[in-house]
Amino acid sequence: MTQAQEWLRSIPESFCKTALTDIDRTLATIRAEHDVVIPLAIESGSRAWGFPSLDSDYDCRFIFIRPMAQYLSLWPVRDVIEIPLTQELDVNGWDLAKAVRLLLKGNVVVMEWLSSPIIYGMDTAFQTQFMALAHRVCSRPLVARHYLHLGEKQYNRNCSGQGQGMRLKKLFYALRPAIALRWLRLHPAENVVPMHFPSLLRECELEHGTVEIIDDLIRAKAQTRETRLVGMPAVLDQLVAHEFAYAHEAFDHLSPKISAHAMTEADDFFYQQIKSCHR
Repeated sequence: MTQAQEWLRSIPESFCKTALTDIDRTLATIRAEHDVVIPLAIESGSRAWGFPSLDSDYDCRFIFIRPMAQYLSLWPVRDVIEIPLTQELDVNGWDLAKAVRLLLKGNVVVMEWLSSPIIYGMDTAFQTQFMALAHRVCSRPLVARHYLHLGEKQYNRNCSGQGQGMRLKKLFYALRPAIALRWLRLHPAENVVPMHFPSLLRECELEHGTVEIIDDLIRAKAQTRETRLVGMPAVLDQLVAHEFAYAHEAFDHLSPKISAHAMTEADDFFYQQIKSCHR
């Protein structure tokens, strides 16, 4: 990191200090043992989405940049770094090259990492430039398809026909993609969906009663453990079904492709980040 760069950290007061220390120590070990720069390390999952449970673990995700020589090798190394799971911590990251490629394919995980409200450490210039690239090159149909596939998979596996036997967190795993699809429908010029779920809700023109039901579920989830069983409220079941059906109608007939211009922009961004990192 050069002197012109700014480093940002944003951690809620409620975070377990022991877990935070362990995460910081783990990231430092990764930097040393793998000889990488980590311009972005954030919290993903339920804590960053805004609906944690009492026993939610910590999902630290990061983007790393290897020494330039490794990108020129005939035998490239793995593009992920994974740390063995512990009871509280789940820490893993992607090489910048992998993150950029997936971004162009509409993988919303990268966009969510870039907009996470919980930040262990972030080069602000890197985040700003990467997010700007996302806004320029991400395909709305590909982003929508990602949310649709994710949401339908979760709904069919965990929600459909479950009665009162569905884990509360699984309800949110189906509801969040549906709300993201609604947000895209109501914001036709946008392609990057807000990550923080309560904030997302306020931009989706939902009826007050529906928002109250969801807020009650968020509060209930915050006061219980991951294993709590619930039933899908009928109004939310209808909302999810409607948004999935609309997304199919709006995007199924499209055949989006990654443009040559988008690939050139991605190449330029990647090269500039590698060069800046290893001056």
